[in-house]
Amino acid sequence: MKKKETKTANLLYERKHFWKDASTEEQQSAMDFAEGYKAFLNSARTVRGCIDYTVRELTLHKFLSLPAKKNHKRVFQVFRNKTIAMAVIGKKPISEGFNMVAAHIDAPRVDLKQNPLYEDSSSNMACMKTHYYGGIKKYQWVSTPLALHGVVIKKDGSILNISIGDKDDDPVFVIPDLLPHLARKEQYTKTIGEAVDASKMNLVFSGMIAPGSDEKDAVKSYALKLINEMYGIDESDFLSAELELIPASKARDGGLDKSMVVGYGQDDRICAYTALKALIDNLDNVPDKTMVVYFSDKEEVGSQGNTGAHSIFIQDFIASLLKQNGEADNSTNLRKAFINSQIISADVTAAIDPNYPGVHEKQNAVTFNYGVGIAKFTGSGGKSGCNDANAEFTAKVIRTFNQAGVYWQMGELGKVDEGGGGTIAYILANLGAEVIDCGTALMGMHSLYEMCSKADLYSTYKAYKAFIVAE
Repeated sequence: MKKKETKTANLLYERKHFWKDASTEEQQSAMDFAEGYKAFLNSARTVRGCIDYTVRELTLHKFLSLPAKKNHKRVFQVFRNKTIAMAVIGKKPISEGFNMVAAHIDAPRVDLKQNPLYEDSSSNMACMKTHYYGGIKKYQWVSTPLALHGVVIKKDGSILNISIGDKDDDPVFVIPDLLPHLARKEQYTKTIGEAVDASKMNLVFSGMIAPGSDEKDAVKSYALKLINEMYGIDESDFLSAELELIPASKARDGGLDKSMVVGYGQDDRICAYTALKALIDNLDNVPDKTMVVYFSDKEEVGSQGNTGAHSIFIQDFIASLLKQNGEADNSTNLRKAFINSQIISADVTAAIDPNYPGVHEKQNAVTFNYGVGIAKFTGSGGKSGCNDANAEFTAKVIRTFNQAGVYWQMGELGKVDEGGGGTIAYILANLGAEVIDCGTALMGMHSLYEMCSKADLYSTYKAYKAFIVAE
């Protein structure tokens, strides 16, 4: 009997194009899903804004803050108003392992310095000194409308929330760039990274003075007068404040076909939103394994500090879950819980940019519209600073996605030795868990106007939704 020949096509790894292969219903679901995502980006503009949004959603779905009443299965915990973890306790003991999706909610930005306000003698303008946060291209932040957000702790200890620039009738702020007519020596002779000096990224804050005033620093004094009238604070209140500048723009549809989302802060709030939705949309049935979603702070500056992924918070949260579930919360049981767990480090990756394809190796790169991106490793150079997921866990994640009909693709963050990047994956893997990077691809990452594909956004949601209940 003649042996049946195997079709070559069946032997190939071939990514599927969402807009080509997905059903009409699924394509519409992707477009609809993006509407909620844009609303989230326009609401959760800062780390604290993300926390507030998340708490509102969790409370709406009957989650309680720990410590919660006995036997309550939907719980969360906020720490320092900048990091949060949430869980749905499953049927199996937590010490036998949990499923976690972990994202970060900070984004590159420009902060005001602690003593920011001064009167510039050369221009007679009131200005604010700044210090950038995270990996930005400084030239992108000049001569663009900016909004001012943050908190001021008043002398009586009360918290004052500041938000100026998002409403249509709000003023906006600008760090002015140098006009090209005068930039030949000051900027054009320098590299692109040096052309905008961080020490010259000073914000023009105001320019008026009080009628008839002849006092020294009259412009600064008038600015302080306005601030005091509006918020009841004085210059010393800036010293402890957290005030940041972000683009004064709303998330919008991108492209003629509206198949993309353009907006600030998608690294990594796109993964935070999809993870939150995945958890909430899995509430109909009590899961076998406990489902956990974790949002960390400070990833863009190394994940340090008491709200970064390096902090003790996530371990403390899992210990509290053990206690809530009636299990021993000692160090042995806590270690066992992490060692038996599987985690997605939910962070964005870089899609091939049509203007700069040369920084990628196409065969191992992620492209728009082919689904969520899986990265077995990140890091730079010789995989420096990465978590390299093992073969068994990588294959398990792929099986999970295939069984759930998720559009996915495998890729890495640029060519070898081209650069690279890191996530919080290695931090969680250091606790003994199985961890892999998996998230949405972006163009223009770390810019003021990042762009994603709605197909990949929706695929990310479906991937997290399938993973978080997987055995």
